[in-house]
Amino acid sequence: MNSIQESYKTLPTHLNHIIPLDFKGVLRLPESHAWSQSNDYPSINSESIPVIDLANPKAIELVRHASEKWGMFQITNHGIPVHLIQQVEHQTRRLFALPAKQKLQALRSPDGFTGYGLARIGRLFPKLMWSEGFSVIGSPEGHARQLWPHDYNNFCDVMEEYQKEMKGLSEWMIGLMLNSLGLAHEEVKWFMSKFKHSQSALQLNSYPVCPDPTHAMGLAPHTDSSLMTLVHQSNTDGLQVLRDKVAWVNVPPVTGAFVVNVGDLLHIISNGRFKNALHRAVVNNAQHRVSIAYFYGPPKDVKISPLIKLTDPDHPPLYRPVLWKDYLDAKAICFHKALDLIRIDANRELP
Repeated sequence: MNSIQESYKTLPTHLNHIIPLDFKGVLRLPESHAWSQSNDYPSINSESIPVIDLANPKAIELVRHASEKWGMFQITNHGIPVHLIQQVEHQTRRLFALPAKQKLQALRSPDGFTGYGLARIGRLFPKLMWSEGFSVIGSPEGHARQLWPHDYNNFCDVMEEYQKEMKGLSEWMIGLMLNSLGLAHEEVKWFMSKFKHSQSALQLNSYPVCPDPTHAMGLAPHTDSSLMTLVHQSNTDGLQVLRDKVAWVNVPPVTGAFVVNVGDLLHIISNGRFKNALHRAVVNNAQHRVSIAYFYGPPKDVKISPLIKLTDPDHPPLYRPVLWKDYLDAKAICFHKALDLIRIDANRELP
């Protein structure tokens, strides 16, 4: 069984029994989805994350700087065919355009991870989010047959091809990021050899038009637990990243680009040099927005710790070693405090 699935077996499953809202025709924001924004940071458009052309001879340096300063950046010239990106967005919109009753045929089971349902982090917040999702690990055929009994092949073919391409790009990007920290080619090759049986998940997200976007939340602030996330976002604003605990910075869509999020594990491996980006998704009252996120992580039993090459007497290790599956359990239970549990100065054991 996949380690991601295993970790969620320890969670309360009450969210899986909540039927996602049928957003079509909702004229007033329900109290269940009304968030207070009174103490939040402001949103700004005056700056944004770097957009890096991977064909640029200085790409490695630019990636390192962006990872250290932002923990998030966008990449172009990444080699993923444009037609495949268009197809995966088309299939994503096709899915979420289905009638609510039909989508519920693929509702995620209480102890499962794949299928249609609410955001997993939702159980940690008092209000529901203005979004719906569909999770894929490997082949989506089982749930796709429930959605389209006689027309599921196209959806499955596109999602499986996309995951294959994303896996290759993820491995290339992680290698590039490790190179930027000063690791030699052979050191990167040895490190990546531990990820032969990597864990990955594809998350399709839908953010419908909202009657009161100033009091709704598409996806609550969080960091990604994985090594790295690659995100395609449709041509509608919504993604934001927190800049130095001062302001939410909008991340405008760039045609053909992928957003790269540094995850918690890459933050640990870099001994804190790379930021794990705190980000969220906001909604609007004019356009339906979708995004497709590919989460890349190590095999479940791989132990994660700061790379020895990045530590010395002046830069002691910040985190103690932790198994990926144990960190997932800690993140699922403690959320924002998971990293504190494994800080060397915390002197606490994982639950």
